[in-house]
Amino acid sequence: MNTPARRDGTPDRRKRGAQPERGGASRGSSSRDARSAQRGIAARGAQQGGAGRSAQRGSAAPSPQRHTAAAGKKKPKPQRQVAPPPLLSNAKPARHQNVEPAPSGGHTKLPWGEGERLQKVLAKAGVASRRAAEEMIAQGRVEVDGMIVREQGLRIDPQHAVVRVDGTRVVVREELVHVALNKPKGWQSTMSDDLGRPCVGDIVAERIAAGQRLFHVGRLDADTEGLLLLTNDGDLAHRLMHPSYEVSKTYLATVQGEVNNRAVGKRLREGVELEDGPAKVDRFQVLELGEGRSLVKVVLHEGRKHIVRRLLDAVGHPVVRLVRTHIGPVALGDQRPGTLRVLGRDEIGKLYEAVSL
Repeated sequence: MNTPARRDGTPDRRKRGAQPERGGASRGSSSRDARSAQRGIAARGAQQGGAGRSAQRGSAAPSPQRHTAAAGKKKPKPQRQVAPPPLLSNAKPARHQNVEPAPSGGHTKLPWGEGERLQKVLAKAGVASRRAAEEMIAQGRVEVDGMIVREQGLRIDPQHAVVRVDGTRVVVREELVHVALNKPKGWQSTMSDDLGRPCVGDIVAERIAAGQRLFHVGRLDADTEGLLLLTNDGDLAHRLMHPSYEVSKTYLATVQGEVNNRAVGKRLREGVELEDGPAKVDRFQVLELGEGRSLVKVVLHEGRKHIVRRLLDAVGHPVVRLVRTHIGPVALGDQRPGTLRVLGRDEIGKLYEAVSL
């Protein structure tokens, strides 16, 4: 091991642990000691500064009451909605458990194999061919249960669905019958007569024998001729006869005397007192005058017994002949007395529309 030498060349015999007053080694150790001391002082100062800042933060910290109030202002977290468990009923079969309710309004779509396709139903009702019915559906002209249908091949229940084309109802139930009869004079408005007199039932006897259950809508007295409707739709018949629906009926009456159109018409429109209460007409018009008689047209919606005859008799013009020519949109036309005519699709649709069906 080499021994450090002095400047004069003699070996240095001092202890290695002693610190020389001068020299490179002493200067290095002194620098290190100074730096260590400085770091110690800085560390102690940092600890004292940190403690001071902690004390300051502690003194500036909010009170527990303020902290609680601030926490109370925070919005609560949204709670997850938990769906209630499904209710089961032992009184229902499994296929009816937890079934979503059907939406109100519109047509309920039937599954494949049930009901009939809409275009086929329209074709059977005489609206158009299947191809033409498909074009009507594509054009948005057909509605089912109040909703416009554009879907091809939609299956419906003809027994319950309400189908309209261009706003006019189409009767698609095959069993419904609507017939116009020109009742002859002298025939009874009954389906059978105990006295053996000719009646409406005699004219439709073949249809009744075939299984059709028909009844007449309202009555015409024996001496009155003209239009009488027969059907097996009870709802339609009831509404056509009920005065609240105000379905107009038109009569042509040949009366005695020359009628003053203005005076008589005004009196009939204002109302005439009869034995069973006041009555009035909706419209009145004189059509012909001559030879002591007049042909007049009377339109009204009341259905009391002999109402037209009694009204005209009350104004001094007894009826000689009376013919009913219209019931709502249905016209007698040139139909011969004693004959039947099946109503057309438009006529049936307008009848239902007149009574809000």
